[in-house]
Amino acid sequence: MPRTSRRAFDIDLAIERLRQAVRAFPRAMLFQLYADGFTSPFEILVACLISVRTRDETSLAMARRLFAQARTPAALAEMDINAIDALIDRAGFHLIKSEQINTLARLLVEENAGELPCSFEVMTSFPGIGPKCANLALGIACGQPRIGVDIHVHRITNRWGYVSGRTPELSMRALETTLPERYWVEINALLVPFGKHVCTPTAPKCSTCPLLDMCARRGVETHR
Repeated sequence: MPRTSRRAFDIDLAIERLRQAVRAFPRAMLFQLYADGFTSPFEILVACLISVRTRDETSLAMARRLFAQARTPAALAEMDINAIDALIDRAGFHLIKSEQINTLARLLVEENAGELPCSFEVMTSFPGIGPKCANLALGIACGQPRIGVDIHVHRITNRWGYVSGRTPELSMRALETTLPERYWVEINALLVPFGKHVCTPTAPKCSTCPLLDMCARRGVETHR
């Protein structure tokens, strides 16, 4: 595909087009869980932990299976680590995650009266919880303006030329200065399905991409 002249990147138009483009695809896993009624910060944080290095489809099934047995810090603190592990055994690094989930639950019971506060500092103090999961829990379950930068958000916003960040953390900082706050939570909900089905890591579907006229296609060597 020959390169044509590119229009300036209009984030409002991009978001409008993305909303239309992802309608046919399954929702990002954490947003689907929230829509299904798993709305507490604790549930979203635990589900995000399960999802690390695991496909959305698998993560969603594992989170649902776990929450069918226990949904609160008190309930999960009472569960044996092996019992937790048996429920999330298809997730990547499931035994480590089972230990981290149990530790998170026990610490909340012991130190926070069994409640997870909507606090970035508190969330990231627990084993296995980084900025991405904390921000997603705060944005989805707490209603805070936070940007959850996973690999899709990192890759695509850099591919657009909208930001330049060598790591997801650097991309998050760049987006916090360039992306209008009204899109901070939604950007993850849009770019996860868009990144899985259109703007894929290799051979993205540029020929049918609704953002082609704005995209710098940084790092794209082969495409469809």
